[in-house]
Amino acid sequence: MDKRKFLFVSISGLIGDIAWQVLKEGHDVRYYIEALKERDIADGFVPKSKDWEKDAEWADIIVFDDTLGQGAKAQALRSKGKPVIGGSEYTDKLEDDRSFGQEELKKAGVNIIPYEDFDSFDPAIEFVKKNPDRYVIKPSGEAQNVKRRLFVGEEEDGEDVIRMLEAYKKAFADEIKVFQLQRRINGVEVAVGAFFNGKKFITPVNINFEHKKLFPGEVGPPTGEMGTAMFWSEPNRLFNQTLVKMESMLAAENYVGYIDLNCIVNNNGIYPLEFTSRFGYPTISIQHEAMLTPISDFFWELANGLEPKWRTRSGFQIGVRIVVPPFPFDDEATFESFSKNGAIVFKKPNTDGVHIEDVKQLNGQWLIAGTSGVVLIVIGLGQTMKQAQAQVYSRIKNIMIPNMYYRTDIGDRWGEDSDKLHNWGYLR
Repeated sequence: MDKRKFLFVSISGLIGDIAWQVLKEGHDVRYYIEALKERDIADGFVPKSKDWEKDAEWADIIVFDDTLGQGAKAQALRSKGKPVIGGSEYTDKLEDDRSFGQEELKKAGVNIIPYEDFDSFDPAIEFVKKNPDRYVIKPSGEAQNVKRRLFVGEEEDGEDVIRMLEAYKKAFADEIKVFQLQRRINGVEVAVGAFFNGKKFITPVNINFEHKKLFPGEVGPPTGEMGTAMFWSEPNRLFNQTLVKMESMLAAENYVGYIDLNCIVNNNGIYPLEFTSRFGYPTISIQHEAMLTPISDFFWELANGLEPKWRTRSGFQIGVRIVVPPFPFDDEATFESFSKNGAIVFKKPNTDGVHIEDVKQLNGQWLIAGTSGVVLIVIGLGQTMKQAQAQVYSRIKNIMIPNMYYRTDIGDRWGEDSDKLHNWGYLR
């Protein structure tokens, strides 16, 4: 193994776990976090950078963890010949501007769900009154990161959406500058993602199922993510009818990294919902657990435009997020009272399948860091989804954190969803 220097650059401390994995593989690592209140994340796990631009000269390879302007930084460094994992202004926009992402899919020949853009609430309310239906309210730009603002309408006449728009108008007009009303489609929610080396997609592809609601049974407020079930696959109909059609556009941008497209599918077709043009969280940690190739070698070859000879596990992987108050809400007082510096204890000294999120280490003791209340990702593997579930939940039983909570049903939907996806031919 060639020892290399990896610099990880983050806005809010998302990629600490992967920085830690690369360090454990024997490389030199530095990790920069822009947000002041998140800078203790991964302390004691990985060495930190105070000035990423200065350390960019030190690094052999630089890894960016987000959109929201990170793409422009990645693009600039790549143009100077530096190996970089990261996007461009264009690929940032695919995710950050929902409507732009939808229009680019349309240009590539992918069917999209009818939607309308709005920059104020009154015209949106009038639109629903004139076109009664079930809609999803989707904030764009930075506001889309506040997942509890996304609202999925249930009523055929759109009355619940109208009431929610009226509430948002009173409370969040300053926060939500642009939003989309997208017609709601019934079906199976499934995402397809793959790594891209600047020129082409690298197979296998990843098929994953996100669980976004806070409570089991898809109840409660939407969160960024409570857990994900996934498996690796050779290119299938789902991939060939969606993501692969973006290949020439991504190649024109020299995009390097992972890109994912969340979709609703039914017997009538595939309906893309949104891009994630970066690593997913907790997706990348779950993917790492299923990689038989060291992720540091994989990243190096990807960033240098090579076609990695990488291997992934067969079967299924499940990642469950362990969280504490105030997640999924932003409430500094609650975090300070219930969660800050909380101890993470293992009944038996076994951390197999345990990946860190907002965690630091002091004298060997794991503690809660950051401000969000997102603590750990616990991962289980199995040749069947049931086996992966059994392993992940047995691993969670070994963990003690005051006030911790998590979903107990990640992977339960697979039985019904897989029947439909196979019957409709999307996994062939």
